[in-house]
Amino acid sequence: MSDARLTSGHRRRLRQKFLQGGLAGFLDYEIIELLLSWATPRKDCRRPAKEALRRFKSLRGVLEADSAELQKIEGIGPHNVFGLKFIQEVSRRFLRERMLSQPVFRCSQEVFDYLYHALRDARKEKFKVLFLDAKNKIIEEETLFEGTVDSSIVYPREIMERALRHKASSMIFVHNHPSGDPEPSTCDKDITRDLVVAALVMQLKVLDHIIIGNNCYYSFADEGLIQEYEKSFSRYRLEF
Repeated sequence: MSDARLTSGHRRRLRQKFLQGGLAGFLDYEIIELLLSWATPRKDCRRPAKEALRRFKSLRGVLEADSAELQKIEGIGPHNVFGLKFIQEVSRRFLRERMLSQPVFRCSQEVFDYLYHALRDARKEKFKVLFLDAKNKIIEEETLFEGTVDSSIVYPREIMERALRHKASSMIFVHNHPSGDPEPSTCDKDITRDLVVAALVMQLKVLDHIIIGNNCYYSFADEGLIQEYEKSFSRYRLEF
């Protein structure tokens, strides 16, 4: 039997296995093999799939690998890379739409799940704002600032004006640390405090500020800092 017929039979069995039980029981290299086969219908994709997994360590590592690095593997060309990147972006879109369809954000983990894939690969810091209605459902999501997030580029007044324009009741701030370490800097804390105070002045509420790192995050609300800033503002108002 020719190599082409062997390859065809093997691929047919993998597809049938998927149709019967989804990805349960699939090894990571088999998933990559199926993805590669879309653009390489008549050649064995097992070797490049295994080599990609060896080089990039995991299924996620392969999907998130640089396009040029992927094409250094024999048997992976531009059409294969297109397929891998396309499925990655479809997954991101799916996760975003699933989160948008939920009635509310109930915890910091859900916000992290919603934005992690959009921010984790960013090489620069991106500062996003989720504008929410009274039921904590998203009205609008905006990336307002990009670069080093500090007080010189994050303008509370501009953010509050946008919140009023969207008729938002509350906001969640999210930005990434390209270093992978989500621990907030002194500047991050100062910005968050200023935003909490600015929101209270406008009778709005900051629900959280989440910093996304490498598969982890820091939540100002979970750590009690949002509440601390609110109390400090209330004490200040009482004194005057």
